[in-house]
Amino acid sequence: MSGVAWHYVLKFIITGDAAVGKSSLLVRLTDRRFLANPDPTLGVEFGSKLITIPEENKVVKLQCWDTAGTESFRSITRSYYRGAAGCLLVYDVTSRQSFVSARSWLQDVREHADPHLTCILVGNKVDLCSDEEPVGPTGETTSSAPLVDAPSQPRKRKREVSTEEAEIWAQEEGLLFVETSAKSGHNVEVAFERATRDILEKVRKGEFDEDRSPGVKLSQPRNDGLALEASVQTSRCC
Repeated sequence: MSGVAWHYVLKFIITGDAAVGKSSLLVRLTDRRFLANPDPTLGVEFGSKLITIPEENKVVKLQCWDTAGTESFRSITRSYYRGAAGCLLVYDVTSRQSFVSARSWLQDVREHADPHLTCILVGNKVDLCSDEEPVGPTGETTSSAPLVDAPSQPRKRKREVSTEEAEIWAQEEGLLFVETSAKSGHNVEVAFERATRDILEKVRKGEFDEDRSPGVKLSQPRNDGLALEASVQTSRCC
């Protein structure tokens, strides 16, 4: 991996209803902390993260766009779907309406994003409905990340969307699936890593063109060993 800071830059979008925890997932990924009371997203918010895929021997930079979940911003957020290589389609496991709404968000993504986009369905807030450590997509449990800005123990809620129902719908729609907790950090990085692996597999198959797909950029090394995302040229007026 000498000569590069990262091998690929991948564009991700995070979409779903308001208050399902999209911003909290992004902050957990990028800053490893939990936002107890995040402000509503107005339009879009941006965050980036370097992740390593050991079996691929690749370092990938994720450029993540957290989109607003309210109807008034929908026309704005759609423009950010274009060129995305990956999508987190988020719902709240304690809110059936957010799961029902995921169908319309998915339709929007498929109408405006790259047809080869990798979408992972993310059932967030599992910490609110169970005292047990949630189980990951392959049956494993993941350790909780340290908490920052976390509130006192919240009141438990009733789960309104079962794991089995969401998993079946994800399979029917050709989506990846995982349940997460932005509060504990459970499966948050797993969600992005699974989507990243799927995108890299599509790159190998030629479904994403490294030179022409805006959501997948191949990093070019510099002589001093640092990677450039883009070269910037400046000129002066005489």
